[in-house]
Amino acid sequence: MAAAGLAPSDVAWPIRAILSDQKNTTVLLDEVLDIAVERDEVILRDETLPFDYLVVATGSTHSYFGHEDWEHHAPGLKSIDDATHIRRQILYAFERAEMCDDPEERERLMRFLVVGGGATGVELAGTIAELAHHTLAADFRHIDPRSASIMLAEAGPRVLPFLSEKSSDYARKALEELGVEVLLDAPVTHCDERGVTIGDEPLACGTVIWAAGVAATPVAKWLRASCDEAGRVKVEPDLSIPGHPNIFVIGDAAAVRTPDGHLVPGIAPAAKQQGRHVAKLIAGRITGKPDPEPFQYKHAGHLATIGRRSAVIEAPRFKLRGRLAWWIWGIAHIYFLVGVPSPLVVTIRWLWEYFTYRRGARLITGQMK
Repeated sequence: MAAAGLAPSDVAWPIRAILSDQKNTTVLLDEVLDIAVERDEVILRDETLPFDYLVVATGSTHSYFGHEDWEHHAPGLKSIDDATHIRRQILYAFERAEMCDDPEERERLMRFLVVGGGATGVELAGTIAELAHHTLAADFRHIDPRSASIMLAEAGPRVLPFLSEKSSDYARKALEELGVEVLLDAPVTHCDERGVTIGDEPLACGTVIWAAGVAATPVAKWLRASCDEAGRVKVEPDLSIPGHPNIFVIGDAAAVRTPDGHLVPGIAPAAKQQGRHVAKLIAGRITGKPDPEPFQYKHAGHLATIGRRSAVIEAPRFKLRGRLAWWIWGIAHIYFLVGVPSPLVVTIRWLWEYFTYRRGARLITGQMK
């Protein structure tokens, strides 16, 4: 979505529609202000809701490591709104460059920097490069989008640090083949409307996208619970919070440890496993069944894509790199889409884009400030 490949309706669907056949479910559009754990109540902006059991699954947001003022200049990618905002910013940069007579300013406008070499950063950098070098190549008259500079800055020594060194090196080379300049050991120390400073060196950029870190939503504050440095609530083995066996925190908002002490990664498969565990536990308590065994995370592997021809997969039993990995990545993502009209329709659109380089969702909506 952020790089104009798919429309919002291709990847998301209204919660009400998804749950329309589940008559014992009520959906409320409201904002949580606090949780009164001593009274078993959730305090919303418009009302207060009592509960017997509470599951908090509010996910995470962007972490700017104490520099929250950078968010205005370097948006992150966590939601539909974030994706459409980034899409607007990327496309608008080319439009402004088309009308710019100052060579230095035009060069700045056509320099795109993605901060963070994790999966999100690598995927964004690769798809922005393809957008500039292929999709938009023939759309402008005064600029050549293929001359755009796409850069990826990673504070550490390699991209995709959660993968093996060999896979990480493969991803870096694949990005460079797409025309992405990869900057390693390059921490961002300042960010403003003109660009960033990497170390001590200023870098003028028209578009900066933040993919360097995440922090939990303010769940620990609501629950008056202990948390780690990223704000994730430290939970018991059954995913409840200490002292409150009827309150559970799951997903990116929870600091869940494996038996050997490792932190369960903040990825969708982990959150889904936690959701199933808590659902089984609550259903069992309601019907008088004994609690299941403590939560055990089963790691299915890591996937990251680099453009439209390469991806990296590292599963417990195999490792795969290249085009076949890309197809597996695409199939997996389409398979897990929830509630969209038809995965087949999304597949056809995605294949059309793949073979033609045409991105039908490259619309500039809303106002740039």
